[in-house]
Amino acid sequence: MSSTYGGMLEGYPCKRINDRKVSWLQRQAEGAFPSMPVHLVPPSREYPDETAGAFGPVEVLPSVACVGVFDSTALDPAMDGSSLVVAWFQPEPEVPTSEDADLALHSIRWEELAQDYEL
Repeated sequence: MSSTYGGMLEGYPCKRINDRKVSWLQRQAEGAFPSMPVHLVPPSREYPDETAGAFGPVEVLPSVACVGVFDSTALDPAMDGSSLVVAWFQPEPEVPTSEDADLALHSIRWEELAQDYEL
């Protein structure tokens, strides 16, 4: 977990900056786990009623960027397990549980995205 806008010294959150933040989070996950599949959950974007600046309208992502490694029993019975790296944004710095996780996390198509592995 890390702050979405931590270290932002000037400017304001806008589409251009947010697209870079989203892309950076996916690249970070891919670089940290190069042998595993990575899935980026598209973040929600809010548009507060603020005056647009030089870079266009204000656009805000959830305040916490997250990367998690998940594993499960094998999708293929001949294998030992399956794994998936997931990158997402969330509003609070708390580990989501099955009850309070964002619907987008619940909607991940594990069967299509995860990769089987042998121990």
